[in-house]
Amino acid sequence: MKSVRFLSLFMLALIVCCTAGRAGAQPGDKPYRAAVNIDGVQHVNILAGDYFFKPSHIIVKVNVPVKFVVRVERGIIPHGLVLRAPEANISIDEELSGEAQTFTFTPSAPGKYAFYCPKKLLFLKSHREHGMEGILEVVE
Repeated sequence: MKSVRFLSLFMLALIVCCTAGRAGAQPGDKPYRAAVNIDGVQHVNILAGDYFFKPSHIIVKVNVPVKFVVRVERGIIPHGLVLRAPEANISIDEELSGEAQTFTFTPSAPGKYAFYCPKKLLFLKSHREHGMEGILEVVE
């Protein structure tokens, strides 16, 4: 009887966790245009949470170094960051932790490149399918 009650509570907690972050996604967010800092680097702070990245549309200049500092909201669901654009010399595929993480790259080709969370829980949709994705737009 205790195991059935535990399983019921576990399933309820799982459902709450999987749906809790949906309000954090802001589909109407304006694109974030990174400015070139005095150090010659485009700095971008990104907040990752349950099913969102904020900002989710980032604009940077080509051939200028970019520094992403990614912080994850508190929670129990693990997240990752994937941004693969070999044609632009960008390759990120990392697990995100509770500590802020820094990723530095210099985009070498203009274009729009998707970034997303690759995580997936059991038989549920992936985080990307839930909307945890964004666009890195590299411009001249």
